[in-house]
Amino acid sequence: MSFQRLRTLSRMLSPTYMNGTPFVTQLNGHFIPAACAYQTNLNPYTTMSAHNVMTMKAIRVHTFGGPEVLHLEDQVTVPQVKENQVLVRVVYAGVNPVETYIREGLYSRLPELPYIPGSDAAGYIHEIGSAVKNLKVGDRVFVAGTSSNSGSYAQFVVSDDTYVFPLHDRLTMQQGASLGVPFFTAYKALILRAQTRPGEVVLIHGASGAVGTAAVQIARALGATVVGTAGTKEGMDVVSRCGAHHVFNHNHKSYEKKMLEHLGTGFDVIIEHLANINLGHDLQMLKNGARVMIVGCRGTANINPRHLMLPEASIRGVALGTSTREEWIEMGAAIVAGIEAGWVNPVINQVYNMEDVQQVHHDIIHSKGAKGKLVLKISDE
Repeated sequence: MSFQRLRTLSRMLSPTYMNGTPFVTQLNGHFIPAACAYQTNLNPYTTMSAHNVMTMKAIRVHTFGGPEVLHLEDQVTVPQVKENQVLVRVVYAGVNPVETYIREGLYSRLPELPYIPGSDAAGYIHEIGSAVKNLKVGDRVFVAGTSSNSGSYAQFVVSDDTYVFPLHDRLTMQQGASLGVPFFTAYKALILRAQTRPGEVVLIHGASGAVGTAAVQIARALGATVVGTAGTKEGMDVVSRCGAHHVFNHNHKSYEKKMLEHLGTGFDVIIEHLANINLGHDLQMLKNGARVMIVGCRGTANINPRHLMLPEASIRGVALGTSTREEWIEMGAAIVAGIEAGWVNPVINQVYNMEDVQQVHHDIIHSKGAKGKLVLKISDE
């Protein structure tokens, strides 16, 4: 039977399991196995509307606001692929703090409403554009961004091939969804902006979160002396397992003084995730020529610029979204090499179902004591 006739006669259903085998398409009262659906270009994770338009489940936002504006919808049109783009069937999507700022309407680049949040994902390539050369249908991949900074909280995401990279089977799909914003931000901060060198002393303030654990792994692989902070014993253990040479609790009184006394020196590079709280103290712990990299900030900061003068130090901002195509290619090549070499190991804190998306957006901002990455399960592998 031709694909055209199959499409005319059938309607896609959610997977039905019979004796452990997934059957997904009902045709004239009979179920077609999932494997056959793929062979005929039908997909078990989409449905066909009355007008033969492929639809999917997705989280959508129709108005900016709190977590309550996140809604799970099941008749969202699957995006079309342009010549330099890739359509990925999403298994897991990564959740990042920046997505809460966008959802609230408090970000410099806001998508048009309604939109699907998210830019990080892991899954399988379902379709490629005519100009895509280095990827093919069926490839196991991770998505590290999209041109619109949105789209991954869905069963399918479309992205320029610049942001799509092969996912080595050494990592799980959950870990693949944890690579994008965390590891690429950490790499840009440490390597492209701070130009960290082997032997330098690096402080990662708030090292138990997703970007922090990534920064610890990259700095350690580079050959730096790595110091990390966390707010709980569990978080400190995570930082140690990621490779930090020294770990301190940033909730303890005078921990900055304890770090300097323990090391006997200041820092060449500081990766700062909460500049509104820590920046003033950071500037009192600098070596000559030090660089303070602002990765995160949730308010204004009071500093004394004189602390920068004698060491001729600098404060620099980091924004992943402004990266050039060449920078994306470099970052991707480095992260893929790190996966293959064994030193890129994303830490998963918790997995949420799509129905719990409002909870994960609350938790990523308000939970105390970060311990790695939060991810959404979108579909089965």
